[in-house]
Amino acid sequence: MQPPAPRQARPAVRLSGPDEEATVTETENENDNPVDPWLLRFDGFDPEAEGYREALCTLGNGYWGTRGAAPEARTDAVHYPGTYLAGVYNPLSTEVHVGEAIGETVAAGEPGIRTPFEPAPGAPTAGVPGEHVRDDEHLVNAPNWLSLWFRTGGGGSSVGDFTAPDTGWFHPETADLLDYNQELDLRRGLLTRLMRFRDARGRVTRVQSRRFVSQASPHVAVLETTFVAEDWSGPLTVRSAIDGRVANRNVATDRLLAHLHLMPRTTRELRGDAVLLEVETTRSGIHIAMAARTRAYSGDTLLEPERRFLTDSSRWVAHEFDLALERGVPLRVEKVVVVSTSRDRAILSPSMAVATWLGRLPETAELLGAHEREWEILWDEFAVHLHDGSRQSLALNVNTFHVLQTVAAVDADLDAGVPARGLHGEGYRGHVFWDEMFVYPVLTLRRPDLSRILLGYRYRRLGEARAAATAAGHEGARFPWQSGIDGREVTPTELFNPRTNRWMPDHSGLQHHVGLAIAYSVWGYYQATGDVEYLIEQGAELLLEIARFFASLTDYDDVFDRFDIGGTMGPDEFHDGLPGHPGGGVRTNAYTNVMVAWLMRRAVDTVAVLEGRACRPLWNRLRIGPDEVDTWERIGRRLRLAFHADGVISQFDGYEALPELDWAHYRDTYGSTDRSLGRLDLILNAEGDSSNNYRVAKQADVLMLLYLFSAEELRDLVEELGYSLSPDQIRRTVEFYRTRSTHGSTLSNVVHSWVDARADRERSWDSLCRALTSDLDNGRGGTTHEGIHLGAMAGSVDMVVRCYTGLEIRDDMLWLHPVLPARLEKIAFSINYRDQPVHVEITPTTLRLQLPSGGATPIRVRVEGREAQLYPGQTHDFVLGTA
Repeated sequence: MQPPAPRQARPAVRLSGPDEEATVTETENENDNPVDPWLLRFDGFDPEAEGYREALCTLGNGYWGTRGAAPEARTDAVHYPGTYLAGVYNPLSTEVHVGEAIGETVAAGEPGIRTPFEPAPGAPTAGVPGEHVRDDEHLVNAPNWLSLWFRTGGGGSSVGDFTAPDTGWFHPETADLLDYNQELDLRRGLLTRLMRFRDARGRVTRVQSRRFVSQASPHVAVLETTFVAEDWSGPLTVRSAIDGRVANRNVATDRLLAHLHLMPRTTRELRGDAVLLEVETTRSGIHIAMAARTRAYSGDTLLEPERRFLTDSSRWVAHEFDLALERGVPLRVEKVVVVSTSRDRAILSPSMAVATWLGRLPETAELLGAHEREWEILWDEFAVHLHDGSRQSLALNVNTFHVLQTVAAVDADLDAGVPARGLHGEGYRGHVFWDEMFVYPVLTLRRPDLSRILLGYRYRRLGEARAAATAAGHEGARFPWQSGIDGREVTPTELFNPRTNRWMPDHSGLQHHVGLAIAYSVWGYYQATGDVEYLIEQGAELLLEIARFFASLTDYDDVFDRFDIGGTMGPDEFHDGLPGHPGGGVRTNAYTNVMVAWLMRRAVDTVAVLEGRACRPLWNRLRIGPDEVDTWERIGRRLRLAFHADGVISQFDGYEALPELDWAHYRDTYGSTDRSLGRLDLILNAEGDSSNNYRVAKQADVLMLLYLFSAEELRDLVEELGYSLSPDQIRRTVEFYRTRSTHGSTLSNVVHSWVDARADRERSWDSLCRALTSDLDNGRGGTTHEGIHLGAMAGSVDMVVRCYTGLEIRDDMLWLHPVLPARLEKIAFSINYRDQPVHVEITPTTLRLQLPSGGATPIRVRVEGREAQLYPGQTHDFVLGTA
């Protein structure tokens, strides 16, 4: 019997901007069936959408994450059951040939992009220009603990027979599916799948699975599967495995690189109901051990089926057993998995640890209860309630959920950073970028301890950053654009262009501004918490060494009494040099120079804050010279900026002279959506042209300054540099760059939404809706299957919490100046300011601040220019629009 045509897998209500209609499944109507903002539902099975669904249904806790793949799945063209452990990286070497074509090219405007994984027949493999061996460091795809295969009818088996088409093992893509639904409960961190299928004998079976990665016990995950034979009785064979035969194959272009990261170490049977697998990364030498306990129940009765222990060359291990299904009687299989790595503290060995921990675990119901209680606490701290309808509320909850899954269980012993694609896939090879700048505000306002711990990742790599600065002939600390296991620069020097099937040079390592993002986050944490101890222990050393690097990066023009910085690349990413000079960097990048001016002032402030305090070890490590602070102050007041003739802030010196792009031509040829033109640099490269030659931007560059600073703060910064910046100049600057961005980064809509919040609330809301749903709508060229975009997710949440409320922390005071979009009737959330919980409710006319009773210190607030002091137990209502 042929399976019916699969129904498309998609969220039960697709999320969209305010000017678009929501697409509902089947005949659902949003008004008749309002969306639950805490449930992300998918109906049907669609092989083409499975990777996207897997990423959005990833479960994790900050220690590790597992994609929402089907337990029966193996890595193939449909499924990718990846598991990632925070901080577990491994480098591999690959021979590449820059400029050599691999396979076929893609014609302009042709739908889709084909990416070959093997050289074209007859293509040269050596001796071509640009041939060299490159190292690439990847977040390692760890063994797949999900594996739970089953088949109806019983029958003998061997270790590898699951690959044969006629062995009877269930696979969703070949099964006769009657129903297939998947639901992610965001409030509980619980993924449920319910399906019904008809086997080759016409018998119908219902299978429900539930899984969670524990927030209460970070090393533990649980998969519970319940089988019901609806119209038959007979045997069911179950195979519960840990599969170490995995590779890093999630990202299409990275499949051209070496991808086998794991070596087998051991497999063994721990006891009658548990197995163990240990592997090791090939070069970083990290041992990973997993142990799985699999039990079967009928109601509360533990079954004791005879088990078959299976293993395959120490890379795969399983228990297999047969169960007797009776018509209508549920049988439950519980799989509990524990993981440990050699990076863990206070263990004898990973294998010993997982064996010991597994033996001490309680029943799954108790594990689930503890997990749900932890999520309840997290949502009390982080939930943001929108009273506008459910579509944006669901998106906001999805984004908050995935941010928390990436960082909530991180502690100082784990030593993990903030990976730009979460623990959800292999996009960007799991590296840490500047995206963390968008994540820290969300954390610092609720759980500042998490921000401090994650900033520790940068502090522990300060030595490597100092070495990088020294090697480049500079002082201080030069942090890498992409960071991995030890803080070395792991930014690739080549980028594969799927439009030409050629490697092209990648100069994005010139983005030194990542150090500015780190310094900004350090100061933001200090401002929010007043944590001087953090400055003494880590923060000041980070900030001042970054200041030293940028001070040494400047050159001085004594004719104009100006400092300037050249050889850099701004956040735009489309300009790595002037026309004809790729890789040379640009000069007078506005974002870099203004941020350096800000940094120099914060460096002076930091020294002043710590003056007279007990921090001699810090000063001994830094050894600040007698004139160094004065030099920072002078640089902070005399950095050069460039302006267009009409007063627009120039992105860099020479930007105004660049010609305009023929936008109409490229939209007609390639499409008008962000997805079509987002990577305009690759399109131009395929045409033998370069984005260096035009006034284009992948994402906000100059406008980032209006994301990080209010218009008033930016004006003060620019005026202290000796320039004027009128409100009309700011308006013209915003309009100039708005029309020249391809929004090729998910961060771009966040920034543009923020910039528009005061001047054009409707347009700001439109941009926010796009940012909220950038992964839910599988935007950015359909790359969500490679991992979610953590910075955009966090930034969209932060947009509601800080931007629309005007929330700032300045001068030891909480500032609020709310301006809600017309579509928002009410916002409610909680923050943690100076150890004082504050519940915030905002409507278009009223701001309510509520402090719980207790012994916390009173806080000072400033609402629309009116100051007040609030005490624990007090509720204060401010009438808005009267200042």
